[in-house]
Order: sequence, then C-alpha cells, then structure tokens
Amino acid sequence: MNDRHNLHWLEPPSLAAATKIQHEIAAACETKDRLGVVGRIAGADVSMKWRDSRGPIHAAVAPILWPERRIEPAATATRIPRFPYVPGYLGFREAPAVLAAWEGLVDKPDLLLVDGQGRSHPRRCGVATQIGVLLDMPTIGIAKSLLCGSIEGEVGPRAGDRAPVVHRGEEVAIALRTSPRGGPIFVSIGHRLSLETAVDWALRLSEGRRLPLPIRLAHDAANAARRAAASSSLPSEG
Repeated sequence: MNDRHNLHWLEPPSLAAATKIQHEIAAACETKDRLGVVGRIAGADVSMKWRDSRGPIHAAVAPILWPERRIEPAATATRIPRFPYVPGYLGFREAPAVLAAWEGLVDKPDLLLVDGQGRSHPRRCGVATQIGVLLDMPTIGIAKSLLCGSIEGEVGPRAGDRAPVVHRGEEVAIALRTSPRGGPIFVSIGHRLSLETAVDWALRLSEGRRLPLPIRLAHDAANAARRAAASSSLPSEG
C-alpha cells in the first residue's frame, strides 16, 4: 500500500476534507495501460447488514489464477467504518476493510476488479479508483448501476454489445452486456488501465454470466464472512 497516503486518504476528518482527497486521488489516477503479465486476478466486494449504516463492513478479496481460472482461497476482513454513510463517498467506508483483506493475501494479484465505481463518479474517484491509487495497481470498477452520467445510445441484446456512459462531456464508463439474460454492467477505469482494456477484461472474465468471476467469488466470500460474524455473536444454547 502507498503508506504515505494511508491515513490521509482513508480517514478524512470532515466531508470537505474528503472532497479534497477525492480530487487528489482523481488527479493521481492513471488512465492508460500500465499492466504487466497477468498471472493472478482478484475481485473485491463488501457485505454489511441491510440498512445498517453504522455496523461492521465485511470485505473479501477473492483471487483466481490466470489463465487457468483456478480459484484460490479468499481473504476477508471486518472493520467498523469511521466515516458516515454519504452517497458519493462510500470509498471512505469500504476501502479500509478491502485494504485490510488485501493485506491477508500471501500472493498479491496482478489485476483487481472492484465491485463499485471507478472513474464513473462525480469527482472521478469511486472506490475502485481510491483502492487502485492507494495500492498503485491496475484496477477496474464493476458496477451494477449508474452513479453519474447517462448511456449514449442503446446497449444491444448480445454479449459484448456496449454503449458509452457520458458525464459532463466525458466518457466515464461503458455500459456492457455480458449476458443476454441480464442487464448491462458498468465498467470504468480504476487505475493504470485504459477503458478499452478494462472492458476487455470484464468481458473475458464474465464467461456468459452478468458479473465477472472474481467479483462473484468476492461477493460470496464477503457474505459468508458476514454470516459467520453474525453466528459467532449469537448466544450459545444450553
């Protein structure tokens, strides 16, 4: 992790400070390909109790070997968020738990897909960009809904069909059909990748499903961590 910015970029004292940090991270984000050989890819996701804005956040980072697609054990971590729930600032709540899970991986991935927005954010700093810049590694944002902007044109019905998402005159994401049976996902740059490369990886890893395999694995692992934590807090019988 980029230790120089660890606390400064993760624990802002106010919303104004958080806004300033988002602009700093957006300025540090690289939008051209700087990606080496990819032998391991991971997905990152979080889980929390429904409508609980104060309770713990359970994060998972789930790796696979590439191109074998062999699943490796996920790393998980649980953190109490220090930042309040504010739309557009979720990275300050989710990133600390994801980064803690990342530290639990013995072998670090070469590419990280994050369930959430990347550059497709009003200040170009979604959680995928925040995590990518902090780790200084290639990162892709995979979102199930739009946070900002609008789809220009129509997304066709076949896997691979796509349309640009434009916000304030800038192409910030691609609405991508990965499965003919599901709605499009929204792929955006996290860090150190072009949008074209991000879309290529998202499509390659989806395998005819709506979400890429690493994201599905991270989703399952984060939910399992939440359920395990809930079970361990229940009073024992007898």
